[in-house]
Amino acid sequence: MSALNITVTPADGLIDRPRRIIVTGAAPGEPVQLSSRTLRAGVAWQSSARFIANATGHVDLSLAPAVDGSYSGISAMGLLWSQKPEQEGRRELFHHDVQQPLVTTLHAHAMNGNAVADAVLVQRLCADGVTRREIREQGLVGTLFLPPASTETGADQDSYPAVMILNGSGGGINEPRAALYASHGYAAFALAYFKAPGLSDYISNTPLEYFEKGLDWLRTTVAPLNDFVALSGQSRGGELVLLLGAIFPEKVSAVLAYVPSALVHSGQSACDPAIGREGPTWLLNGKPLTHQWENNRHASWAPFDEGAPPQRNALAMLTALQDKEAVAKARIPVEKIQAPVLLFSATDDGSWPSSVYAKMVNDKLKEVAHPYAVEWHDYRDAGHAILFPYVPTTQISYAHPVSQRIHTGGGTPAANAQADHHAWQHAQQFLKNAIAAIQGRAIFMRKEVS
Repeated sequence: MSALNITVTPADGLIDRPRRIIVTGAAPGEPVQLSSRTLRAGVAWQSSARFIANATGHVDLSLAPAVDGSYSGISAMGLLWSQKPEQEGRRELFHHDVQQPLVTTLHAHAMNGNAVADAVLVQRLCADGVTRREIREQGLVGTLFLPPASTETGADQDSYPAVMILNGSGGGINEPRAALYASHGYAAFALAYFKAPGLSDYISNTPLEYFEKGLDWLRTTVAPLNDFVALSGQSRGGELVLLLGAIFPEKVSAVLAYVPSALVHSGQSACDPAIGREGPTWLLNGKPLTHQWENNRHASWAPFDEGAPPQRNALAMLTALQDKEAVAKARIPVEKIQAPVLLFSATDDGSWPSSVYAKMVNDKLKEVAHPYAVEWHDYRDAGHAILFPYVPTTQISYAHPVSQRIHTGGGTPAANAQADHHAWQHAQQFLKNAIAAIQGRAIFMRKEVS
């Protein structure tokens, strides 16, 4: 029998690039144990699974089902998304310095003998040539990532389409997503609005003019290709990008809303305790926007507060939806958006009912015959955390970063991994289509003028 060997193709690449992992040199029909170990922000994450070698002594993870272990069935990248942290409660998936790659060691053991093999798989958020710049100016707090000169969007070195990325109720600066967008050719601005240096620790009373300033700053700073600036946000950020698209429609070229709300919400788990979870989140011209909990005759926190652990915030949100008058007053006027809209939701969302909310947005845009592209992808059995592919999806219940209350985002690791993969593919194509549409209109206008 030849020596056991693992090949990873490609061994090194962007984090969203699929890999082919193949073990050779086992005996036909021999059980082979494969394990993975990745250091993430100083904490080791691990997974393992058992496979049966085929008639040629090979185990190809894109073809061979895992028969036991951290995941089951066929999944080429299952050893990555099924990883769990060695330290309970840790959730950081990326190094604090996103320019540092994630290095995974793969180990194979042919179980009928002593043959072993190792290989290394490297995942990067930043492509070669991506630059990172901390932004602390004009009251803005964030990080700007710019792509390498030659990019897949076809932009030249001095002109890129832009994306502004907004986090959810955990706050902070979403550098991983921004770095990956820049690696795909976008000027990506991860803008914090709370729980970051120089900003409030809480989401309560956040002025929407802050984001308008961010949009203006981004345009002035990078001079985007064809003036294209998209908004991408998840959870409270998903609510926020729909809201910004409706309030500042002339400044938003596309909206990507991950597990969003169709309604304005109160501070909830990210609130300032002095204001309370039923206090306002968003201010416009110094005045709070009406939210779904105001004067709501049916809204109750009891299903969340008194529910069986891990608790589901979505159960409380469903009580608020019973008051149709309060819902109508809190509805985000998405019909005012003057751009393509992409919606991602999940049927087992434990944080709030994103499937119901996304349907409300989609239905309204259909009702008004929205003149731009609208896409809605609703992921069965998935939960609140939809990111990008080939990252661990196992940490479903956790302490909220602000309130520290334990709750569940919902979903299963396998369904969440599928949502990660599918959503990222569609996000990339959606942006390309939106950019192409603007380029087409620009060409048409130039011809009209000439």
